[in-house]
Amino acid sequence: MSEQKRRVRTIYRQNFLLTTGVVLLTLVLLGLAFFALSYSYTRSARAADMRAKAGVVSRMVSSYVMNGSLSGMRELATFAASVTEEDFLICNLQGSVLLTSDAALEGRVLTLPEGMTGAILAGNDSFDRTTLGDVYEDRHFAVGVPIESMGQTVGVVLAVTEARELTAMWRGFVGVFFMTAVTTLLVAFVMSAWISMRQSRPIREMAEATRRFADGNFDVRMRGYDDPLEIAELAASFNNMADSLQETERQRREFIANVSHELKTPMTSIAGYTDGILDGTIPPEQERQYLRIISDEARRLSRLVRRMLDISRLQSRELRKAPFDVCESMRRVLISMEKKITDRGLDVHADIPDGSVTVLGDNDLITQVIYNLLENAAKFARAGSTLYLGVATANGKALVSVRNEGDTIPADEIPLLFERFHKSDKSRSEDRDGVGLGLYVVRTILDQHKEQIAVTSEDGVTTFTFTVSLA
Repeated sequence: MSEQKRRVRTIYRQNFLLTTGVVLLTLVLLGLAFFALSYSYTRSARAADMRAKAGVVSRMVSSYVMNGSLSGMRELATFAASVTEEDFLICNLQGSVLLTSDAALEGRVLTLPEGMTGAILAGNDSFDRTTLGDVYEDRHFAVGVPIESMGQTVGVVLAVTEARELTAMWRGFVGVFFMTAVTTLLVAFVMSAWISMRQSRPIREMAEATRRFADGNFDVRMRGYDDPLEIAELAASFNNMADSLQETERQRREFIANVSHELKTPMTSIAGYTDGILDGTIPPEQERQYLRIISDEARRLSRLVRRMLDISRLQSRELRKAPFDVCESMRRVLISMEKKITDRGLDVHADIPDGSVTVLGDNDLITQVIYNLLENAAKFARAGSTLYLGVATANGKALVSVRNEGDTIPADEIPLLFERFHKSDKSRSEDRDGVGLGLYVVRTILDQHKEQIAVTSEDGVTTFTFTVSLA
């Protein structure tokens, strides 16, 4: 069994055991409390009833005890026992049983346990699960009351019943409780199993989707869940992750294809011309011309590798934001680009304030953005035209603009300008120095700064404008 299945089973088992354990513990605690309270209530109610009956018998036989007439007492006691569920014992103050309504005790000399008479006279009149010394063989419940005659206590009356009769009603209560508890427990088991299985099902599906992801299938998605909310959010997050991974995989494959294409062209040229020189296909007088082509292709290959390394460093580099003067950065870029601009016969219109415009960002990276945009603008500008480089401020942002005059970029191509290795057909034919990564570097840097860049191209005028937060 796989590790994911074991985890899912563990989650199911834990939820099930936790729920059932809580229900069982609750039922046990409630059961103990119910048993104690219900038995106490039953005992108190039965004791009160027996005390009342013993009191009636006490009043009926008080005169007979005073006179010592046992026959009259026996008739009354027997009558009282016949109309109640208890037997009665009539005793003197010394604890000797004078007579009893229980026929099984007839003819025996019976004496109450020592101290019982005194306890009854002191108010402790009920005795739970007692044999009354040697009077009974099994346990009984007894309640005693004193016999008063002419203001004097002359004896005690004990109302006695078997202990199992006392617990008969209590057992009925317990039976009802157990039936209710078992029903509740069964319902809890079923609900717990259902809820646990419902919670574990999306986890199993997610585990299966993860395994399919590991096998390279990025089309797998979790189905929608409405309840519970956490599972629904987890499924939505998983699908978002799957979309992101699928897009990353698409970009990775596209990147590999582009890199392969970009590397293949110069390497093919280098290998082909080198072989032509070595095998004599290229005449000796043309070797210098083709060696120059080989040198140019090797340099272009080197630039491509350097740009890819630069992108890798950019993506892993931690930004070092600090206030700096963007105007000074723009001036430095213009100075470094002076030769390239002059060689193409371009003019420059620099709309840069004499003062400073302080922005917050990584000075080196923002300078790289300005350089790449200005280099790109000079590369595709019409010979003899004017480049524009300017800065303005609005809404807490510095807006840096680079503009050139040349061919209009088609509207459907503008969104592709910042993709890796994207070059227009014109640039592929005329610009053999480019590798299609300059604008991708621009977008990568601005994304790290959480800034925006916009492109417009109309009537041969193309403008790139990006934002930098003012310090």
